[in-house]
Amino acid sequence: MRDGDEWIVNGQKVWNTLAHLADWGMLVTRTDPEQPKHKGMTYFAIDMHSPGVEVRPLRQITGEAEFNEVYMTDARVPDSQRVGAVGEGWRVSLTTLMNERTAIGGGGSGTAKRRGPIDDTIRIWNDIPADQRSGAQRDKLMQLFCASEALRYTVARGSQAAKAGNPGPEGSIAKLMSAEFNKKVTEFSIELLGADALINYDFSFRRPETLDIDGSTGGVRHAFMRARANSIEGGTSEIMRNILGEQVLGLPGEPRVDKEQAWSKVPRN
Repeated sequence: MRDGDEWIVNGQKVWNTLAHLADWGMLVTRTDPEQPKHKGMTYFAIDMHSPGVEVRPLRQITGEAEFNEVYMTDARVPDSQRVGAVGEGWRVSLTTLMNERTAIGGGGSGTAKRRGPIDDTIRIWNDIPADQRSGAQRDKLMQLFCASEALRYTVARGSQAAKAGNPGPEGSIAKLMSAEFNKKVTEFSIELLGADALINYDFSFRRPETLDIDGSTGGVRHAFMRARANSIEGGTSEIMRNILGEQVLGLPGEPRVDKEQAWSKVPRN
């Protein structure tokens, strides 16, 4: 609701990564409930230390609280912190999401110096005595290595496209594939470790100060559990498949009976 040169915001958002460290947040609000759901939204930059903004930790399976829940109660946001036109927040959000997906996909795919979680898997493989390695495991390792390299080069193409303007479909492809790949490669690493995977991990509660998407700092046990978040953050893998199918491949979209319906009239459970 607008109040002169300020907007009064009430609401709550689950899953805000490292919000406990943030000075500023990206806020998409519903400013016109009589518009369809992708219209009538306005985008703001919000001071995370302003009155009415509360950050609560969400403890994860890893033991840490990297994610947070943010509550806004009569929080006042100056109109000068609005990004884009009133009611055009979804358009700004799409640009934000495209860059986020490119960043997430790139963050989990590695670089020429560290190729991502596949390097940890190779290290574990090399530590296993030769007589305990199976041919099936070797074949699976090679399949994962090839997938890792294909993903790394896809990310490189996406990064070049992003430098030339807005990210292209490579960012969404890399985000989806890195999420699924990270789960597969960390599961295989745990399989190679065997019973040793069940020990030497600290589950105590903590609030991290850095982001560890691919386990480069937390180790393979942490990466195995953290990888579950990859298929949710920045758009779930199911949503990513819909986006790629409809907007990249041109496949018919799922029926949306409420697409043109006012947001206030959309049925809710």
